[in-house]
Amino acid sequence: MDRAIAIVTQDFIQKWVGSEGNERANYQSFLQELCEYLGVEKSQPKGKDNHHYCFDRDVKIIAPSGAVTTNYIDFYKEGCFVLEAKQGSDSSSKGTGKRGTSTYKKEMKKAFGQALKYARFVEPKPPFLITCDIGDHFRVWQDFSESWLSANGNYGTYDSVQKIAFTDLAKPEMRDFFRKIFTDPQSLNPEKIAAQVTREVAADLAQLAKTLEATADPQAVAQFLMRCIFTMFAEDVGLLKEQLFTEALKSRWLLNPQEFKPQVEALWRAMNDGTSFGFYGQLLRFNGGLFAHPQAFALTAAQLQILLTAAQRDWQNVEPAIFGTLLERALDKKERSKLGAHYTPRAYVERLVRPVIIEPLQEQWQLIQGEVETLLTEEEAAKSVSAKTKKRNDAAEILQGFLTELRKIKVLDPACGSGNFLYVTMDLLKTLELEVLNRLGTVLGSSQLRLDFDQINPSQFLGIEINPRAAEIADLVIWIGYLQWHFRLFGSLPPVEPVLREFKNIECRDAVLAYDGTKPAIDPKTGKVRTRCGGRMMTHPVTGQEVPDPSDQVEILEYLNPREAVWPKADYIVSNPPFVGCYKMREFLSDGYVESLREIYKQVSDTADYVMYWWHKSATLVGAEKIKRFGFITTNSIWRVFQRKTIEYHLNQKKPVKLFFAIADHPWTDNGAAVRIAMTGTEKLRDDTKRKSILGSGQCEVLKV
Repeated sequence: MDRAIAIVTQDFIQKWVGSEGNERANYQSFLQELCEYLGVEKSQPKGKDNHHYCFDRDVKIIAPSGAVTTNYIDFYKEGCFVLEAKQGSDSSSKGTGKRGTSTYKKEMKKAFGQALKYARFVEPKPPFLITCDIGDHFRVWQDFSESWLSANGNYGTYDSVQKIAFTDLAKPEMRDFFRKIFTDPQSLNPEKIAAQVTREVAADLAQLAKTLEATADPQAVAQFLMRCIFTMFAEDVGLLKEQLFTEALKSRWLLNPQEFKPQVEALWRAMNDGTSFGFYGQLLRFNGGLFAHPQAFALTAAQLQILLTAAQRDWQNVEPAIFGTLLERALDKKERSKLGAHYTPRAYVERLVRPVIIEPLQEQWQLIQGEVETLLTEEEAAKSVSAKTKKRNDAAEILQGFLTELRKIKVLDPACGSGNFLYVTMDLLKTLELEVLNRLGTVLGSSQLRLDFDQINPSQFLGIEINPRAAEIADLVIWIGYLQWHFRLFGSLPPVEPVLREFKNIECRDAVLAYDGTKPAIDPKTGKVRTRCGGRMMTHPVTGQEVPDPSDQVEILEYLNPREAVWPKADYIVSNPPFVGCYKMREFLSDGYVESLREIYKQVSDTADYVMYWWHKSATLVGAEKIKRFGFITTNSIWRVFQRKTIEYHLNQKKPVKLFFAIADHPWTDNGAAVRIAMTGTEKLRDDTKRKSILGSGQCEVLKV
């Protein structure tokens, strides 16, 4: 550190550390000196033309009743942060209160609540909320999404972030972090950082896949590259020692390409079994099926160079929420041209997952926190040690019970593609799990993080996918996301073995129609095999118009013993089923398939799009109370009469469902193409007295809004 900076650091921290007093008297001078210390522009006096970066920024708060009040933000910078300041004390109850007491914590929680409220009424939405106890600590919450879909946005709750000690500002990396909050907050946006790395990785893999597919089976290429992918990820997060794979590429395999195939297969066998590999010693046991059949390809020096370029990327920062989509495109030559095309942002996925799954759990979590706070207040008032202990144990038991409940939740995506919805759901549930663990730690006085598998894990996230390559990618995406969480929590400590586990939670099959096989369909009148046009066009010799080529005929298949597909048991369903309109179903799915589907699902209108078969199955499960809620991405024609028949059928049952969430028109991407979609969230109607007002098409009208 430069000597002049060191002196400024020492002076600033020594002056304010452990300070006491009234925050109203101290906070502006403290924050102006913080700006000076960070090397950023100081706030100018607030005026008519200066409300973008100032103290006491006025904000109009609109109550549900419509009443408007004016409040004041302690410190505000447009597009950067909302900051609320308090000042506690180590020796008395003045100011915010004595640090560590229940009064003090309530005041600090109140500061967070104020910052959250103010953030809702300023534009643009600030990416950072900050609270500080002057001279003691900061707390920093972030949310880079642009919308408010819950009371807390995506910032989390008070206990979802750790305190940053005031003295930590002496660390260069912490000083840089706060400087970026003031000057370039988007540089801290993890989605943008990860997206760039992920695009680069996918481009490398697409290039390598293209060179291999000329002489190899595409499915074998995909499996080989997925083993390479996980190996590169494993070494970057420390699961493999000493950059084993990258160093072998640089120092041995590029120089002697013929050694690559036998040696990498030996490496993967050692990873599968947890045995020794050369002078690296015993490896962790990975297992899980990924390395059970470790076939590799003999690569040329040029191909190994591409693999080395990919290996040298920052794999620990790959974003699983988009990695699956980009990887699927990279491994599919038909989709490869769309690799650089716009992918569905994670924020879009969250707009469905949060209201369907996360928000009801967060509401439950808020109630539980209230119960815990009540018990801890009663503990302070209790007279005997045994009574105090009982109150604290009761609080811990409530928290532990909620943790157990979270770890039993099953989420199903019955059209999971490359696993994005499942990964995002797991990531959000892991975030909530960490909040609960942190609160449990404060109650019991010690960290509750445990290096074991008894936590939210991949076995809770179930998928059905008809594309075998996508199904394998989905499994990989979920595991990469899970292991990223492990290293976020435990640093360099390896996870318990086996590192990967074969739960078979991603099933490769048709999600709506089960059958025993197919055979050519026979026309009962002619006794001949039924056919249809295959789609090839020709120029009519008389009219000169483009018409279907009558010589291009495709056999129509008969599906043997067709029946409704059975889904695994789950608590919630979220999904983005295929976008195939009712008039395109025969073209994309075949006549025999569509005929079998419509014969089995008589309650689904023949005018319904393909996605409505998923919607119907899920609504049936909700009505039977076999799942709690479901949410779907559908075509935005869902509100039209020919689609609404399926919804109205379920609204009019003896045990009807209700739409608790609906967005009629929302941007999306489908295989790289921009489309418009609708989102619906559905649950069981509980209050029978409201039945008459819900039945019929009235509820569907919300989709038009």
